[in-house]
Amino acid sequence: MTAEPALCAIVPPYVLDRLAEDGHEPAARSLALDAVHRTARLTAAPPRPGSDRLDRVIGDAEHTERLPGRTVRREGQGPVDDQSVNHAYDGLGATYALFADVYGRRSIDDEGLRLDATVHYGVHYDNAFWDGQQMVFGDGDGEVFGDFTACIDVIGHELAHGVTQFTAGLEYRGQPGALNESVSDVFGSLVKQYALRQDAADADWLIGAGLLAPGVQGVALRSMKAPGTAYDDPRLGKDPQPAHLRDYVRTARDNGGVHINSGIPNHAFYLLATALGGPAWERAGRIWYDALTGRRLPSDAGFTAFARATVAAARARYPEPSVADTVTAAWAQVGVSTT
Repeated sequence: MTAEPALCAIVPPYVLDRLAEDGHEPAARSLALDAVHRTARLTAAPPRPGSDRLDRVIGDAEHTERLPGRTVRREGQGPVDDQSVNHAYDGLGATYALFADVYGRRSIDDEGLRLDATVHYGVHYDNAFWDGQQMVFGDGDGEVFGDFTACIDVIGHELAHGVTQFTAGLEYRGQPGALNESVSDVFGSLVKQYALRQDAADADWLIGAGLLAPGVQGVALRSMKAPGTAYDDPRLGKDPQPAHLRDYVRTARDNGGVHINSGIPNHAFYLLATALGGPAWERAGRIWYDALTGRRLPSDAGFTAFARATVAAARARYPEPSVADTVTAAWAQVGVSTT
């Protein structure tokens, strides 16, 4: 099952909306550019033919809005003076490594898709996104957000949207959209944990730690360990993510709250990974990956459908019933039934 290319950005739209309403020009400009790309994606060309090895190309938009920009680093070439280029290159490689080494996946599409990225997009662009074909990174405005290439989990998050695009194709609205965002948070966090070789107990479970500029009252964009606690700032507002289904936010904003309600499945994964122990990319990550790529998950799947898929994946992969029981218990703790 393959969905049309989807532009999925790391910064929750309601955050940019709030900043724009307060007269923050970079946020207003970022929202306008997002709208342009959401329209352009409908006529996007098909993905490039792939290869059997990691292949990265980094472009520099040089603060314009032209993609893919001037090529500044290719696969196998050494670091350059521009750290944004190097961070993007390394982040693409770390994401490729998780999916290839742990799950046997040949790049984002499982057919060796070349990983392209463009840095220095626009002026003070407050976001990063996967446009269905490549990664795009802004430099941030320096007041609220810093360089979006600086966080390896942000890069993993966005590329994981590509994995979802080429597998379950979860619709980007309501509960399936929240699952789409959550899956990206899960694998974005696992990219960082795998690169650092951290066990679940040692990970910070934050998405975008270090992305917020000095002076902003917060630690990250989202927390999988404690949804709703990532930031509380006069400009950004308070992190609105719930950790339990009883607090599900019903809203017309943010495609039905896809960046908000993703906190619920995020927390379920955190609970599972820490309950199982050891590296989260092994059993917990494998269960989520199997559920996403098993070709049985409908594109309009809600939380219950996905939870059931993870229980089925656990039973199929691990003969000991305790693993599936732990999956069921993790979902129960966030109010999602698997029966």
